[in-house]
Amino acid sequence: MQKRITVFCGSSTGNDPQYLHQAATVGTLLAERGFGIVYGGAKYGTMGAVADAALAAGGEVIGVIPKHFIGGEAPHRGITQLQVVEDMHERKARMARLSQGFLALPGGAGTLEELFEVWTWAHLGMHTKPIGLLDVNGYYRLLLQFADHMVTEGFLHQRSRDRVHVDAAPEALLDKLLMGLEPSRRYAIPKARAKKSEATSGAR
Repeated sequence: MQKRITVFCGSSTGNDPQYLHQAATVGTLLAERGFGIVYGGAKYGTMGAVADAALAAGGEVIGVIPKHFIGGEAPHRGITQLQVVEDMHERKARMARLSQGFLALPGGAGTLEELFEVWTWAHLGMHTKPIGLLDVNGYYRLLLQFADHMVTEGFLHQRSRDRVHVDAAPEALLDKLLMGLEPSRRYAIPKARAKKSEATSGAR
């Protein structure tokens, strides 16, 4: 069975070239280590950088995209497989079920939503998949400080705070993330509404 990591990342490139560079590094490293990538299916921003780098290194890339994006320029048509789902809720559930771990790169509100959802599922005991946060340029420094503040104020358990592995270096973060993989476990990721979805495949 192919092991995969879901990568949460942005449709923008950010203002510092390091964001794109580190995204590409993550894609390359995962492919070189034999892991497939599950991501949001777009061809631009850091999403496109992760996908293109993984493909160039011979990796599997599965994109999951809501159907209302499929008619525009957003979808990456050159990835291993593009799965079209009904909506954003189904997208997140599908991405979670396809992978054995999660990695969040710098991104916007959508990236944070995806991160916090899988973090909440872990807090509730719905899965034990590892979660990683790539802190490029200290991007998540204030978020991590706030997480510590939630612990101090009694709104977050320290063990839940510690569920998120953090590092600024992609190689070190992947080492931490991959050590936590438990491929034999069955995970109770919530299922989206039972609606038919399409799946299309793209040649590399």
